[in-house]
Amino acid sequence: MKKIFITLFIYIITVLPANAIKIGLSTDVSSVSVGTSVKGTIIDANTNKTICELEAMKGYEIKPFHNQMAISYKGSYYKVESNNIVIKPISAGFVSTKARWYRGVLRIQNKGGKLTVINDLSLEDYIKGVVPSEMPTSWEYEAHKAQAIAARSYALANLGKRARFGYDLNDTQDDQAYRGASAETHDTNSAVKDTEGIVLTYDKKVISAYYSASAGGQTNTNSWGSSLPYLRSVPSFDDNVKKNGHGVGMSQHGANNLAKQGYNAYQILQYFYKDVKFAKVDPKSYN
Repeated sequence: MKKIFITLFIYIITVLPANAIKIGLSTDVSSVSVGTSVKGTIIDANTNKTICELEAMKGYEIKPFHNQMAISYKGSYYKVESNNIVIKPISAGFVSTKARWYRGVLRIQNKGGKLTVINDLSLEDYIKGVVPSEMPTSWEYEAHKAQAIAARSYALANLGKRARFGYDLNDTQDDQAYRGASAETHDTNSAVKDTEGIVLTYDKKVISAYYSASAGGQTNTNSWGSSLPYLRSVPSFDDNVKKNGHGVGMSQHGANNLAKQGYNAYQILQYFYKDVKFAKVDPKSYN
């Protein structure tokens, strides 16, 4: 591959809807286990009033109860008179569910006798949990930076994609794998910090920066029946890896192989996406 030289030009854009992002962790479940790393509180999201406090590092189970909820602690259930609650640490700390720690807060909603669990957090904190969930933490630093920019772009371009469930994106590879703060490492968090707010754009709009584990030697232009101008078919630099995923956009294995050859994150991304520019999102619009 011929060496790519780019002039890095980053302009400021504003993304108004994204003061926070809502990630669906569980949908239509009959119970959920929760906790906080420090002293926590349960707030009625309908009235913004405190319902009760939670002890640090203690496990609680929440179940639907008629059109409200009940919380179990030490074998006893207590009625929670709300169908929409928020669990948050009182001081700096984490919330827990699905046997993982998360930044931000947990929102739990009773919808028709089943619970939906949502993680509300800032975009940058979300990306901290995506990068090590989507890409091995032992991989090249520039590949992690490329992953952070692609993941941030995908998230902003797809806000509200799962709005019918009450959140923006889910935590699986149907959108982007996200395992919360439990997945974070110093290296991947540094990659997120070093690319803070940077996104890929085409025609001054944030792109849906699709990516997959490997494309099997050649990326695809599209797999969903419509053509996007920033997607193109190029050698994916992952010939030694069996195709894994849709093969559209950036190959993660290819990005890591290019990083090993000395390419930086911006060169990697401009290779996999056609005619894109980099922009920095106004932090006032999403944090």
